[in-house]
Amino acid sequence: MSNNKRPIRADDLNRIHYVEDPQISPDGKVVAFVKVTPDPLEKTYKRNIWLYRISEDASMQLTRGDKDSQPRWAPDGKQLAFVSTRGEKSQIYLLPTASPGGEARPLTSLEHGCHSPNWAADGSRIAFLSPMSSEERMQAEADDAEPPEPRDKLEGKHRKERRAEEEADRWDPRPMWRIPYRYSTTYVDERYDQVFVVDTAESPNSKPRRLTALDAHYSAPQWSADGRSIYTARTTIPEGDEPWHVMNVYSLDVETGAETALTAGEFSFSAPKPSPDGKWIACARSHIGITDLLTRLVIMAVDGNDTRVINESLDRQAIDWAWSPDNVLAFSVESEGNVLPWLYDPVSDRLSQAHGGTYDIEQLDIGVGGAIALTVSTPRNPQELYLLADGDFKEVTTFNHEWLDEVLVQPVHELRYESPNGEVQGWYILPGGYEAGRKAPLALNIHGGPHVPWGFSSKSMWHEWQFHAARGYAVFYCNPHGSGGYGEAFMRKLHAAWGPVAMDDIMAGVDAFLGLGYADEERMAITGGSYGGYMTAWIIAHTDRFKAAVAQRGVYNLSSFYGTSYLPLLISNEFDALPWDDHDVYWDNSPLKYAANIKTPLLVIHSENDFGVPIEQAEQLFAWVRRATDTPVRMLRYPREGHELSRSGEPGHRVSRLNEMVEWFDRYAGAGLAESGAVADGEAL
Repeated sequence: MSNNKRPIRADDLNRIHYVEDPQISPDGKVVAFVKVTPDPLEKTYKRNIWLYRISEDASMQLTRGDKDSQPRWAPDGKQLAFVSTRGEKSQIYLLPTASPGGEARPLTSLEHGCHSPNWAADGSRIAFLSPMSSEERMQAEADDAEPPEPRDKLEGKHRKERRAEEEADRWDPRPMWRIPYRYSTTYVDERYDQVFVVDTAESPNSKPRRLTALDAHYSAPQWSADGRSIYTARTTIPEGDEPWHVMNVYSLDVETGAETALTAGEFSFSAPKPSPDGKWIACARSHIGITDLLTRLVIMAVDGNDTRVINESLDRQAIDWAWSPDNVLAFSVESEGNVLPWLYDPVSDRLSQAHGGTYDIEQLDIGVGGAIALTVSTPRNPQELYLLADGDFKEVTTFNHEWLDEVLVQPVHELRYESPNGEVQGWYILPGGYEAGRKAPLALNIHGGPHVPWGFSSKSMWHEWQFHAARGYAVFYCNPHGSGGYGEAFMRKLHAAWGPVAMDDIMAGVDAFLGLGYADEERMAITGGSYGGYMTAWIIAHTDRFKAAVAQRGVYNLSSFYGTSYLPLLISNEFDALPWDDHDVYWDNSPLKYAANIKTPLLVIHSENDFGVPIEQAEQLFAWVRRATDTPVRMLRYPREGHELSRSGEPGHRVSRLNEMVEWFDRYAGAGLAESGAVADGEAL
């Protein structure tokens, strides 16, 4: 092992590459995927499509537009459709794969862009989504004539400027007629994703044809095997609030656009994917109005009958799924700190685990012969593309290897322990250069969700945990009751008791870790985001054991969250009450109620465009601690960012956030071991 590796820094975030959306070619010989690279100068991320040729065990870059995603193979394997934002809006392009480096041909040029392409089985058509308002739909139906081409570039520029000005005027003032009226980091407008079909043959007369006409978002279209229908999902209450809570699967007639509902009743169904033989549709099924029950992966006959629940016996959540050309369903399952691949054969009704190990799958695809391409995070590498074929589980890209050869990666250790609620699984990472017998300051990390679990190698936290360890902190995190990955009963334990149950589990884990002798009880820091921010504020309002706290994008006042978030039903469903019917249950379970008890120096981090957990939550917590106590408190507001700041925000903001967090830890919990200098490498888990 090398003994001259350096500790990981915050700005190493810009050295980490990720992979997305693996797609195996129809002949099973090539995997198309997206490589994602931070671009701090442009405050964004470069996305290009790459090919991995299995027989050559080699990867090559296919596109260089830096804004390319969603690769989809033509049925004959000779072309890739992909989405690119090379102009003002995202459009679909076609690119031959036989001679890489050729020019991509734009297939669409719709005013509001498009996404989610899917090929018909004969390769003659592609279905996709593009947003339109009811007014635009009526106008398009009334007048199919194309507007005259501009006489020159100047006239074209003026047209664009005029359209932009008219669009801005239309939303001044901005009307709000439903909830949510804003989502992610943007305000909702009157445009909804509609299903279109376009011929793939190059023809001057080829024009996309719209199949749908409702003010409702349709999900990614999927062709039937015979090409006569398209499967999609949409809300059944287009006029209702939070419409995604009641979804159903529909079949669209490709010629007429007529819709046939394939699901209905007490469940919500989404993300349909038909089997290549035309017999089955796999989709997600969840309980309407209940957010802390497991989502089930089901398959049903294409007429909506003969439904089978695939993950019933597993009592675990399925994350991603795909059909093989020979009609075997591959899917990933989160369980006890890992996300691993499973298989289901509808003919034999056989369920089996495809591979075990210690890793975390984000996305997968399965090809002819059963080879599976997977995007995988491990305790030693934040993410690479892997291939599972004939029992051989192989890392096939090495994008992060050069960087990993430079830095010290500390091993991840499992710690199972007992809390008042039962057994809990946790993990710890020791500081770089740790010396036996020396106690390091502790950095306690708490996950969000509240049902999203962490594990041995969670991609979203990989660098952050290693950075904390590099700065001298012993890192501890766990999956308290309420987390996914341990069964439905474990997840339901948190129902209507977000604070007390999880605090018992988390603090029992802290004590179990302290009992190992690695961390100093007098120098403990605590942090978490979203529900983890909620728990950070809750814990420091109920104990003064921590010397520093960083609460990030947290929910602190359940009542005001209900009125400002685009996720109000999360609260009413999990606490079995509406705020006007039972204000006390909202207030009693709000960290803000107890904020005057906070004695731990507190840094509050939030994004100004976080419409999931609006910044008013942070403003209230900051104001209450500032005015009710003499506790040191500071607030950081990140402009342009949303709830995903830590995961996909501007690279510079992500680095800033990490440095601000650890500097706050250092100030009040005591600086850790030296950050600079050569240190010994840890051993992989």
